[in-house]
Amino acid sequence: MKIVSWNVNGINACVKKGLTDFMRKKEADIYCFQEVKSSKEKIPKRLSELGDYQEHHLFAKKKGYSGVSIYTKIKPISIIEGIGIEKFDEEGRVLTLEFEDYFLINAYFPHSHRELKRLDFKLNFNKAFLEFCKNLEKKKPIIIASDFNVAHKEIDLRNPKQNKNNAGFTKEERVWFDSFLNQGYVDTFRIFISDEGHYTWWTYRNNARERNIGWRIDYFVIGQNLISKLKGSRILKEIFGSDHCPIMLEIE
Repeated sequence: MKIVSWNVNGINACVKKGLTDFMRKKEADIYCFQEVKSSKEKIPKRLSELGDYQEHHLFAKKKGYSGVSIYTKIKPISIIEGIGIEKFDEEGRVLTLEFEDYFLINAYFPHSHRELKRLDFKLNFNKAFLEFCKNLEKKKPIIIASDFNVAHKEIDLRNPKQNKNNAGFTKEERVWFDSFLNQGYVDTFRIFISDEGHYTWWTYRNNARERNIGWRIDYFVIGQNLISKLKGSRILKEIFGSDHCPIMLEIE
């Protein structure tokens, strides 16, 4: 089974840049999109015309902000919108589908912003998200497709020293991600690739993507009880259409 995760930074804009062509070519079983910045009325009809996919969305109350969507060939048993806390759920950040053998969580984590004005909000979201995951795991294993908005280690961004106290690379965010993984979860990409230079986001400024000056902030995370079923975890850096590139998980 192939699952693709992609922060599309506006799904309408991404469709204009070839999203549907990418989906037809890749033929993944499930696509998880973050930061769709859309609404039920404005989701591009071209996505509905792909044929085999059911679509599920959780939009933010604020127009043109946040939001997550899932397109799946596999019919879910149930759908969970949000994590049960209004101040987070109104931003459209977590959409979960239950399947026979696992839960698939599509999550878009808050950004700490300049001057770290949303760092506390993010850390509180992080705490609530962990509790949400642990409750789901009482029933069956989980797969998380997410823009975590944090570069975990120094090898996960090009210029770690210059970004030491910047949003997405603060000590608080990185320590939380350490503690999150220590709860029994695995960053699947690092099972296969251990070196530096692999990124999923690049600023649009200064030809950063062409120069590969980026951050790895998009992850597939699974419970350790699924490692034996893991077949691959890749960054699809050759795919354009957003300031992020897609990532893909292959699992039994």
